[in-house]
Amino acid sequence: MGYVIFFIFGFCLWLLLTLTVNWPSLIAGLLSVLLATIVYGGYFTKHPIRFLQPHRWFWFIIYIPYFIWFMIRANLDVAFRVLHPERPINPGIVKIKTTLKTDTARVFLANSITLTPGTMTCDIDGEYLYIHWIDVQAKDTEGASRIIARPFERILRRIFE
Repeated sequence: MGYVIFFIFGFCLWLLLTLTVNWPSLIAGLLSVLLATIVYGGYFTKHPIRFLQPHRWFWFIIYIPYFIWFMIRANLDVAFRVLHPERPINPGIVKIKTTLKTDTARVFLANSITLTPGTMTCDIDGEYLYIHWIDVQAKDTEGASRIIARPFERILRRIFE
């Protein structure tokens, strides 16, 4: 079942990215997605049926502008630090603990953190993530987790768990 859902999502993504519906493009898409499904379909997820539940799609649609808002705020913060050199930076690597349980949710959290300027996920070790942070505001695990991960986890939990 995971392979089928992987193939369907992959082909839909192909259609969205190419925005063409002619035979050569469709055949190229089918072959490309089929190859990707054969190679990577087994790594997709342990519970693929969850991706068909409408409430998860609803929360994913909510997550997109929520994440974009955090990304814009972080971009402005980093730009301000670049344009005002007297603004202090305190770079460092912090350990945060995630409350997310599934691998898919943890990877999505790690990617969300990395795509937010000023933070980058360096490693995932079980329920812990190691984050390079441009301005360390909390060195303890709980404090850093509250600032970096908790805003994303609230919605990601509804999408992936």
